[in-house]
Amino acid sequence: MPFIDHVSDSDLERLALDRVVPGLLACGFCYVDGLLGELAGDAVLDQVMEMHRSGALQDGRLAGSVPGVHRRNIRGDKICWVSGSERGCEAISFLLNLIDKLISVCASRLGCKAIRERSKAMVACYPGNGAGYVKHVDNPNFDGRCITCIYYLNKNWNAKEHGGILRIFPEGKSYVADIKPLFDRLLFFWSDRRNPHEVQPSYSTRYAITVWYFDSEERAEAKRRFRDLTASTQQQGSSSG
Repeated sequence: MPFIDHVSDSDLERLALDRVVPGLLACGFCYVDGLLGELAGDAVLDQVMEMHRSGALQDGRLAGSVPGVHRRNIRGDKICWVSGSERGCEAISFLLNLIDKLISVCASRLGCKAIRERSKAMVACYPGNGAGYVKHVDNPNFDGRCITCIYYLNKNWNAKEHGGILRIFPEGKSYVADIKPLFDRLLFFWSDRRNPHEVQPSYSTRYAITVWYFDSEERAEAKRRFRDLTASTQQQGSSSG
């Protein structure tokens, strides 16, 4: 793909060191505009819109269902998980590779123990019917997620008319941060309790791609806890039989 060559490693390094690292350390979040440029950004948007058209996006699930509370009152997005290696995801793969490089430059300077892996990418669409996502924390219980990265794909977005703002409530601060989901904007923030956030109701179709980078030690510990829990549940099941 011809658009893939235009971002050099030295540009990424400068971006990471001048913007991302200072922003995360000082505020706990930061964003970069014009990440890919029009051509590459359009290619990513085309692939996401095709996924939407083809029916690949399904209702986002909740970690725990609350009796009597409708899922759509909590989160109204439609999502799909992609690795980037799927057919028709070449531009998304390019984007993920670029974010990987940015994070790898940042990681050693952020005091994180070790960031060596990330989630698949969550492609999400809020269909524009007033859907949003209530205030929540991505990683409230030490599941390993360390940094949340969200890439926005919405051209000519007018927040007054379309809503859809991501509002961050930085822990212990007297202010909130309102991030508009503008085309070719990449947002970074700590995934833990430092950054509760919400997606305000969207009145126009709103696209985003999210990936989470893991703190390796915390992730390994979370997997251990899960294995232990599963084993003890199975044990209880067999002994009560």
